[in-house]
Amino acid sequence: MTSGALGKLYRDGEDLVREGEMGDCMYVIQEGKADVLVRRDGEDVLLRTASKGEIIGEMAILQRVVRSATVRARGDLHALTVDKKNFLTRINEDPSIAFRILEMMSHRIRELSEEVARLKG
Repeated sequence: MTSGALGKLYRDGEDLVREGEMGDCMYVIQEGKADVLVRRDGEDVLLRTASKGEIIGEMAILQRVVRSATVRARGDLHALTVDKKNFLTRINEDPSIAFRILEMMSHRIRELSEEVARLKG
């Protein structure tokens, strides 16, 4: 991982976060893609791939719990790290940020609900 002007550059296969670790920040993908993986029966299972403009790891800011997944760079990835203090400051400056995050989370919940229904069907 090398530091850029804003954010950090992660190389292909490098983890931004690891499942089971305590988190204290989220990431905004500025360039590239990241795989979101969970470990099941000793193997990584791909949940989804995040790309430019997406926020990942936001649960670490909203809840003080361990990371629920590993996020791994797929190719070179440039991501901005946002801690809770900076996040709250930005929301205070621009409340629409909170709404956009709720939209994103709602979209993810809808996708997960559809997947559960498909698997049960």
